Amino acid sequence: MLVFTVLVGLAFSSAALAASVPLLDEFRDRQRAQNAADAAALAGVGGGRVASAALAHANGAMLVAWERQGRSVVVTVAVDGSRARARATDGP
Repeated sequence: MLVFTVLVGLAFSSAALAASVPLLDEFRDRQRAQNAADAAALAGVGGGRVASAALAHANGAMLVAWERQGRSVVVTVAVDGSRARARATDGP
């Protein structure tokens, strides 16, 4: 009976781990997108849209939107279907 209980517990643990893999992939993609957006926004403050696009690409992302708002830059990037938005400024 103990062996059966251990095998059932192992089966449930394996199923839970297998079910969590897509969630972990999605979390990783969201984090990569946010990191790329942060870097692209910072680059865009001094280097404009071209710098933002280059840094997004260097981080495995694609620049989806770029906008200058006064002294700030707002960017949106996409990584494997996940999008992230970031703002950076050179002001106080």
